[in-house]
Amino acid sequence: MADLGAVPGEMTAIAIVTPGGPEALVPERRPVPVPGEGEVLIKVAAAGVNRPDVLQRQGKYPPPPGASDIPGLEVAGTIVSAGSGADKLVGQKVCALLAGGGYAEYAVAPAGQCLPLPDDYDLAEAAALPETLFTVWTNLFERAYAVGGDTVLVHGGTSGIGTMAIRLCNLFDVRVIVTCGSDEKCAQALEWGANHAVNYKTQDYVEEVKAITGGQGVQAVLDMVGGDYVPRNLACLAEDGRHVSIAVLGGAKAEIFIPAIMSKRLTITGSTLRARSVGFKSLVADELMRTVWSFVGEGKLRPAMDRKFALADAAKAHARMDAGEHFGKIVLVV
Repeated sequence: MADLGAVPGEMTAIAIVTPGGPEALVPERRPVPVPGEGEVLIKVAAAGVNRPDVLQRQGKYPPPPGASDIPGLEVAGTIVSAGSGADKLVGQKVCALLAGGGYAEYAVAPAGQCLPLPDDYDLAEAAALPETLFTVWTNLFERAYAVGGDTVLVHGGTSGIGTMAIRLCNLFDVRVIVTCGSDEKCAQALEWGANHAVNYKTQDYVEEVKAITGGQGVQAVLDMVGGDYVPRNLACLAEDGRHVSIAVLGGAKAEIFIPAIMSKRLTITGSTLRARSVGFKSLVADELMRTVWSFVGEGKLRPAMDRKFALADAAKAHARMDAGEHFGKIVLVV
């Protein structure tokens, strides 16, 4: 095993004592994890906070087999140690996608899920990139085949996912319509780069999409709501449109009219990322390196940042997310 020097035996990490509200997140001392073959140990500078972390805290989204019970799906920092096969990465600044373990002073990641960072890239911003970038890229651009000239509908326009989708659509010449829960959030989304923003509390987004697209509909919908949004989303799709589900915050069941799918030749698909194999996630990282990562180096791809909290204040960070008033990403700084 290669390393940069002495690594402590223990670290501070955030544990979920009992599933529940933000107060369930409590700092405690844990052994520093040891990287295995093809893995690296990252001295964490910052960790992103994501909706799946909230669901895990509530006891609704357990980590996959073999993953750490510590929440946290993305980090940025410096690789200080590595298992066999990853020795050459020691000393590099990276951001990384994890299956868990990010809310800690040290975290283990598969080498293939690490992305190198420019020397001057802010590590708090870097920690806010991987989870949403992997998610939006694999679902909107791979599963939904969004390409330049398309128009897409993305729900949750001011969320981490929504703001990343807006930025990627801007970079790849895709028009993006988003939904938000207030006029203020709609204004924020438009300022961030959305082409259109619809207040779903005061407007019928199906009718708005029809008006915006001249009755043609959108080529793709990225949906994290589920429930009764699904049939409404399908009504927003153009012929040969694609609907991608990535979460079911509004309900796990939907009733759809199958003849409409047949007549418009629609595709309904979806995915989850956390439980996918290291091999798959590493392939996505390779693709991001080829297609997207140059924008990071040029400063053209940066996450929308909401607030930073100290690692020990993870409960406050989750309270912020629970309140639903954030714009973009919440980050824990170590």
